[in-house]
Amino acid sequence: MPHANRRILRLTGSDSRDFLQGLITNDVAGVDHGLVYAAMLTPQGKYIADFFLRAVADAILLDADADQAAALKQRLMMYKLRADVAIDDTDQHLHRGTDAPPADALPDPRHPALGWRAYRDTPQTDDTTDWAALYVAHQIPQSGVELTGDSFILEMGFERLHGVDFRKGCYVGQEVTARMKHKTELRKGLAQVTLEGDADTGTPITTDGKPVGTLLTRAGDHALAYLRFDRATGTMDAEGTAVTRTV
Repeated sequence: MPHANRRILRLTGSDSRDFLQGLITNDVAGVDHGLVYAAMLTPQGKYIADFFLRAVADAILLDADADQAAALKQRLMMYKLRADVAIDDTDQHLHRGTDAPPADALPDPRHPALGWRAYRDTPQTDDTTDWAALYVAHQIPQSGVELTGDSFILEMGFERLHGVDFRKGCYVGQEVTARMKHKTELRKGLAQVTLEGDADTGTPITTDGKPVGTLLTRAGDHALAYLRFDRATGTMDAEGTAVTRTV
Protein backbone atom coordinates (compact mmCIF):
# COMPACT_ATOMS: atom_id res chain seq x y z
CA MET A 1 0.00 0.00 0.00
CA PRO A 2 1.59 3.33 -1.07
CA HIS A 3 2.08 5.93 1.65
CA ALA A 4 0.34 8.56 -0.47
CA ASN A 5 -0.75 10.58 2.55
CA ARG A 6 2.71 12.11 3.01
CA ARG A 7 4.41 15.05 1.31
CA ILE A 8 8.16 15.59 1.38
CA LEU A 9 9.45 19.17 1.48
CA ARG A 10 13.10 20.20 1.05
CA LEU A 11 14.72 23.03 3.03
CA THR A 12 17.97 24.47 1.75
CA GLY A 13 20.07 27.52 2.56
CA SER A 14 22.70 28.46 5.10
CA ASP A 15 20.12 29.40 7.77
CA SER A 16 17.95 26.26 7.48
CA ARG A 17 18.96 24.64 10.76
CA ASP A 18 18.87 27.79 12.87
CA PHE A 19 15.53 28.69 11.28
CA LEU A 20 13.95 25.36 12.24
CA GLN A 21 15.59 25.34 15.67
CA GLY A 22 13.61 28.41 16.72
CA LEU A 23 10.30 26.97 15.57
CA ILE A 24 10.02 23.27 16.35
CA THR A 25 9.78 21.15 19.49
CA ASN A 26 12.89 19.03 18.99
CA ASP A 27 16.61 19.67 18.54
CA VAL A 28 17.46 19.97 14.85
CA ALA A 29 21.03 18.83 15.55
CA GLY A 30 19.64 15.31 15.86
CA VAL A 31 19.46 15.04 12.07
CA ASP A 32 23.20 14.38 12.11
CA HIS A 33 22.47 11.05 13.81
CA GLY A 34 19.15 9.94 12.32
CA LEU A 35 15.55 10.99 11.81
CA VAL A 36 14.15 13.70 14.08
CA TYR A 37 10.47 13.64 15.03
CA ALA A 38 9.05 17.04 15.98
CA ALA A 39 6.03 19.30 15.92
CA MET A 40 5.21 22.92 15.28
CA LEU A 41 2.97 24.65 17.80
CA THR A 42 0.96 27.82 18.19
CA PRO A 43 2.22 30.45 20.65
CA GLN A 44 -0.39 29.00 23.05
CA GLY A 45 1.33 25.61 22.88
CA LYS A 46 -1.28 23.84 20.76
CA TYR A 47 -0.51 21.47 17.92
CA ILE A 48 -0.23 22.66 14.32
CA ALA A 49 1.60 19.78 12.61
CA ASP A 50 4.02 16.96 13.30
CA PHE A 51 6.72 15.74 10.93
CA PHE A 52 10.08 14.02 10.48
CA LEU A 53 13.35 15.66 9.48
CA ARG A 54 16.22 13.99 7.63
CA ALA A 55 19.53 15.48 6.56
CA VAL A 56 20.43 14.77 2.92
CA ALA A 57 23.62 16.34 1.55
CA ASP A 58 23.17 20.13 1.99
CA ALA A 59 19.40 19.93 2.53
CA ILE A 60 16.88 18.87 5.15
CA LEU A 61 13.89 16.79 4.07
CA LEU A 62 10.66 17.43 5.94
CA ASP A 63 8.20 14.51 5.86
CA ALA A 64 4.68 15.76 6.71
CA ASP A 65 1.08 14.65 6.46
CA ALA A 66 -0.17 15.53 2.98
CA ASP A 67 -3.26 17.29 4.36
CA GLN A 68 -1.05 19.55 6.48
CA ALA A 69 1.88 20.12 4.15
CA ALA A 70 0.59 23.18 2.26
CA ALA A 71 -0.45 25.03 5.42
CA LEU A 72 2.79 24.04 7.16
CA LYS A 73 4.85 25.32 4.25
CA GLN A 74 2.89 28.59 4.28
CA ARG A 75 3.49 29.02 8.01
CA LEU A 76 7.20 28.32 7.63
CA MET A 77 7.38 30.90 4.86
CA MET A 78 5.67 33.41 7.15
CA TYR A 79 8.47 33.01 9.70
CA LYS A 80 11.26 33.00 7.12
CA LEU A 81 11.57 36.77 6.72
CA ARG A 82 15.13 37.48 5.49
CA ALA A 83 16.65 34.15 6.50
CA ASP A 84 18.62 32.28 3.86
CA VAL A 85 16.12 29.43 3.59
CA ALA A 86 14.30 27.99 0.59
CA ILE A 87 11.34 25.66 1.11
CA ASP A 88 10.40 23.57 -1.91
CA ASP A 89 8.09 20.70 -2.75
CA THR A 90 9.64 17.45 -3.93
CA ASP A 91 8.42 14.43 -5.88
CA GLN A 92 9.83 11.98 -3.35
CA HIS A 93 7.77 9.25 -1.71
CA LEU A 94 7.86 7.74 1.76
CA HIS A 95 8.68 4.04 2.07
CA ARG A 96 8.21 2.18 5.35
CA GLY A 97 8.63 -1.29 6.75
CA THR A 98 9.16 -3.32 9.89
CA ASP A 99 11.53 -5.88 8.35
CA ALA A 100 15.32 -5.52 8.12
CA PRO A 101 16.03 -1.91 7.10
CA PRO A 102 17.46 -1.30 3.61
CA ALA A 103 20.64 0.69 3.14
CA ASP A 104 18.84 3.99 2.49
CA ALA A 105 16.54 3.76 5.51
CA LEU A 106 16.68 5.15 9.04
CA PRO A 107 14.82 3.95 12.16
CA ASP A 108 11.54 5.60 13.06
CA PRO A 109 12.52 7.52 16.20
CA ARG A 110 9.15 7.20 17.91
CA HIS A 111 9.28 3.49 18.77
CA PRO A 112 11.37 0.48 17.63
CA ALA A 113 8.20 -1.40 16.62
CA LEU A 114 7.55 1.20 13.90
CA GLY A 115 10.53 0.02 11.87
CA TRP A 116 12.18 2.25 9.29
CA ARG A 117 11.48 5.14 6.92
CA ALA A 118 13.13 5.90 3.57
CA TYR A 119 12.55 8.45 0.82
CA ARG A 120 12.63 7.43 -2.84
CA ASP A 121 11.64 8.61 -6.31
CA THR A 122 8.89 6.01 -6.81
CA PRO A 123 5.84 5.11 -4.66
CA GLN A 124 5.91 2.11 -2.36
CA THR A 125 3.68 -0.78 -3.44
CA ASP A 126 4.79 -3.71 -1.29
CA ASP A 127 3.90 -2.74 2.27
CA THR A 128 1.28 -4.92 3.98
CA THR A 129 1.94 -3.81 7.56
CA ASP A 130 -1.11 -3.30 9.78
CA TRP A 131 -0.03 0.17 10.89
CA ALA A 132 -3.27 0.88 12.78
CA ALA A 133 -2.64 -2.14 15.01
CA LEU A 134 0.90 -0.92 15.73
CA TYR A 135 -0.33 2.60 16.48
CA VAL A 136 -2.88 1.30 18.96
CA ALA A 137 -0.50 -1.20 20.57
CA HIS A 138 2.17 1.44 21.18
CA GLN A 139 -0.05 4.52 21.63
CA ILE A 140 1.20 6.38 18.56
CA PRO A 141 -0.96 9.44 17.75
CA GLN A 142 -1.75 10.23 14.13
CA SER A 143 -2.15 13.58 12.39
CA GLY A 144 -5.78 14.54 11.99
CA VAL A 145 -7.06 11.78 14.28
CA GLU A 146 -5.45 11.96 17.71
CA LEU A 147 -3.42 15.06 16.82
CA THR A 148 -5.68 18.04 16.12
CA GLY A 149 -5.65 21.78 16.63
CA ASP A 150 -6.87 21.31 20.20
CA SER A 151 -4.03 18.96 21.16
CA PHE A 152 -1.23 19.61 23.61
CA ILE A 153 1.70 17.43 22.59
CA LEU A 154 2.56 16.21 26.10
CA GLU A 155 -0.99 14.86 26.45
CA MET A 156 -0.36 12.98 23.19
CA GLY A 157 2.82 11.32 24.46
CA PHE A 158 5.45 13.37 22.62
CA GLU A 159 8.00 13.01 25.40
CA ARG A 160 7.71 9.22 25.28
CA LEU A 161 7.89 9.37 21.47
CA HIS A 162 11.10 11.46 21.50
CA GLY A 163 9.35 14.36 19.83
CA VAL A 164 10.27 17.15 22.26
CA ASP A 165 13.56 18.36 23.76
CA PHE A 166 13.38 20.28 27.04
CA ARG A 167 17.00 21.48 26.88
CA LYS A 168 17.16 22.97 23.38
CA GLY A 169 16.01 26.49 24.20
CA CYS A 170 13.18 28.60 22.92
CA TYR A 171 10.73 27.73 20.17
CA VAL A 172 7.17 28.77 19.43
CA GLY A 173 4.93 27.33 22.16
CA GLN A 174 7.89 26.34 24.35
CA GLU A 175 6.75 28.22 27.47
CA VAL A 176 3.39 26.44 27.69
CA THR A 177 4.96 23.05 26.94
CA ALA A 178 7.65 23.51 29.61
CA ARG A 179 5.06 24.62 32.16
CA MET A 180 2.99 21.50 31.50
CA LYS A 181 6.10 19.38 31.95
CA HIS A 182 7.38 20.93 35.18
CA LYS A 183 4.44 22.51 36.97
CA THR A 184 1.33 20.46 36.31
CA GLU A 185 0.17 16.86 36.38
CA LEU A 186 -1.54 15.82 33.17
CA ARG A 187 -5.24 15.34 33.79
CA LYS A 188 -6.11 14.32 30.23
CA GLY A 189 -4.31 12.41 27.54
CA LEU A 190 -3.98 9.50 25.18
CA ALA A 191 -4.71 6.00 26.47
CA GLN A 192 -5.29 2.51 25.14
CA VAL A 193 -8.71 0.94 25.67
CA THR A 194 -10.47 -2.34 24.94
CA LEU A 195 -13.94 -2.46 23.39
CA GLU A 196 -16.93 -4.77 23.44
CA GLY A 197 -19.00 -3.59 20.49
CA ASP A 198 -18.97 -1.60 17.26
CA ALA A 199 -18.11 1.97 18.22
CA ASP A 200 -16.35 4.09 15.59
CA THR A 201 -13.65 6.74 15.72
CA GLY A 202 -15.10 9.97 17.09
CA THR A 203 -17.66 8.29 19.37
CA PRO A 204 -17.97 10.10 22.73
CA ILE A 205 -17.06 8.08 25.84
CA THR A 206 -19.04 8.61 29.03
CA THR A 207 -19.40 7.15 32.51
CA ASP A 208 -22.55 7.58 34.56
CA GLY A 209 -23.67 10.09 31.96
CA LYS A 210 -20.58 12.28 32.43
CA PRO A 211 -18.20 12.95 29.51
CA VAL A 212 -14.89 11.12 29.77
CA GLY A 213 -13.36 11.47 26.33
CA THR A 214 -13.44 10.37 22.69
CA LEU A 215 -12.71 7.10 20.91
CA LEU A 216 -9.98 7.45 18.29
CA THR A 217 -7.95 4.98 16.16
CA ARG A 218 -9.36 1.45 16.42
CA ALA A 219 -7.75 -1.90 15.59
CA GLY A 220 -9.94 -4.91 16.33
CA ASP A 221 -11.08 -4.88 19.94
CA HIS A 222 -8.46 -2.33 20.96
CA ALA A 223 -8.34 1.41 20.36
CA LEU A 224 -6.79 4.68 21.35
CA ALA A 225 -8.86 7.21 23.22
CA TYR A 226 -8.42 10.73 24.54
CA LEU A 227 -9.56 10.54 28.15
CA ARG A 228 -10.04 12.57 31.27
CA PHE A 229 -8.02 10.37 33.61
CA ASP A 230 -9.94 10.97 36.84
CA ARG A 231 -13.13 9.64 35.22
CA ALA A 232 -11.55 6.86 33.13
CA THR A 233 -12.11 4.10 35.67
CA GLY A 234 -14.11 0.91 35.51
CA THR A 235 -16.31 0.21 32.51
CA MET A 236 -17.16 3.24 30.40
CA ASP A 237 -19.69 3.63 27.58
CA ALA A 238 -19.28 4.64 23.92
CA GLU A 239 -22.88 4.82 22.70
CA GLY A 240 -23.64 1.27 23.80
CA THR A 241 -20.14 -0.17 23.47
CA ALA A 242 -18.38 -1.08 26.71
CA VAL A 243 -14.96 0.58 27.01
CA THR A 244 -12.22 -0.24 29.52
CA ARG A 245 -8.91 1.53 29.89
CA THR A 246 -5.96 -0.87 29.59
CA VAL A 247 -2.93 1.47 29.43
